[in-house]
Amino acid sequence: MAFPVRTLKNKFLDMNKIIALVFVFGTVIAIHAQKYGYIDSDYILENMPEYAEAKDKLDNFADRWRKEVEDRYKEIKKRREDFLRVEAILPEEERNKRREEIELAENETRELQQLRFGVNGDLFAKRKELIEPIQDKVFDALSQVASRGKYTFIFDKANQSNLIFADPKYDISNLVLKELKIAVP
Repeated sequence: MAFPVRTLKNKFLDMNKIIALVFVFGTVIAIHAQKYGYIDSDYILENMPEYAEAKDKLDNFADRWRKEVEDRYKEIKKRREDFLRVEAILPEEERNKRREEIELAENETRELQQLRFGVNGDLFAKRKELIEPIQDKVFDALSQVASRGKYTFIFDKANQSNLIFADPKYDISNLVLKELKIAVP
């Protein structure tokens, strides 16, 4: 007895449909098997005493350097005002000398400002020295929590992230704090 060609073709198509359905369901199950969570790194850092201490130190450096730059600008302003008052009665050579001194002081102050607050300035270096080790510690704790909890993705809702809404039941910030051995508030 011979099988009609049409029946074999239909069975082949049915088998392809079954394979496609298995693939689709397998993908859906795999997607749902992934585990997601999020943290609030600002909340974690705020609850770390060592971060508060490092931030205070960094703020003190910044305040001291800012005052240093501001004092220099005040001195330059005073020198400029004094110069403008007597400019008319000074000999040309003295006028030029004072102008150059003021310009030099302004340039030095701008350089100091760049040295302290520029992209690769002292404040950046101090921040790296004081804050980065703490951030590394948080990241290590987060990695431990993620590994133990088998999280596929962990987002950070702090620092202007694009996370618009997050259900609090997926917030693992307190688990990270516990990993850091910090009492959870």
